[in-house]
Amino acid sequence: MTNIASPAVSPREERAGMLLVFFSALMWSFGGTIARFITVGDSWTVIFWRSVWAAAFLICFMAWRDGWRGMLKLFRDMGLPGLAVGACFATASTAFVVALAYTTVANILLMQAGVPLLAALFAWALFRERVTVATWLAIAAVIAGVAIMVSESLDGAVSPIGDGLALLIALMFSIATVITRRFSSVRMTPATCLGTMLAAGFAASQASTFAVSASDMGFLFAFGVVNLGLGLVFFATGARLIPAAVGALLGTFEPILGPIWVWLVHSEVPSGRTILGGAVVVTALLVHIGLEFKRQTRPERAGVTGVPSPN
Repeated sequence: MTNIASPAVSPREERAGMLLVFFSALMWSFGGTIARFITVGDSWTVIFWRSVWAAAFLICFMAWRDGWRGMLKLFRDMGLPGLAVGACFATASTAFVVALAYTTVANILLMQAGVPLLAALFAWALFRERVTVATWLAIAAVIAGVAIMVSESLDGAVSPIGDGLALLIALMFSIATVITRRFSSVRMTPATCLGTMLAAGFAASQASTFAVSASDMGFLFAFGVVNLGLGLVFFATGARLIPAAVGALLGTFEPILGPIWVWLVHSEVPSGRTILGGAVVVTALLVHIGLEFKRQTRPERAGVTGVPSPN
């Protein structure tokens, strides 16, 4: 499967797209920091309110941008690919909140850094999309980095549940990326909005209470609207204006910045193996995407493996 050609854009539009995608990664990077301020003991209550606020924001945004009829048409036109993408995002957003109770923010985010490469692996396995030798080497490096990180769960240093959920998040984002690339007509915003609705519905059936304090509700609003909803809007608006490799490169700011914010604000210091494994993952990703971007900028060598950021 070849890359989907991007519409012709002006240099000014491309710069705007790069800025918007960077803002999306910036918004997503605040997730762990915001979550650590929330005192609600039930993770399902947190998932419910975060998802409700994100869904409300995304619905208002689509209604403002496309009108109510246009928004409903977007949902009707998603079909099975949209439902699958929505299910992936519902699973990933739910697993993120639950994982925070078992492992560090750094473990979760640094495992997500390998999503573009995992997506390339899935695209090859499911659709026989061509993968270059450089991509296979990068995938091997990411697997090695993740193995270093999850090795702590083998000796009891970190909960295997937390690392398992972190891996599940990366897998769901990877699958969503492959589906989105395979079915390019699927609009990301309504699909992710559906995901927030599914997450809210499931969390409502599991939550022990919906009552939260005023301060917690404020942080839950920020968790849903600023971190999740606004990040999705920035990405959906800007990603179509820039090459896929550039979008993936800018998306790496989330796993890079996220642990830094938590360290600065909450003094949550990543372990040595998390730092080592994360460094391997991020280095492999940055080198691979840098080479991929150089290749995509050469018209005589059409892209074959460029994978967009899944956030």
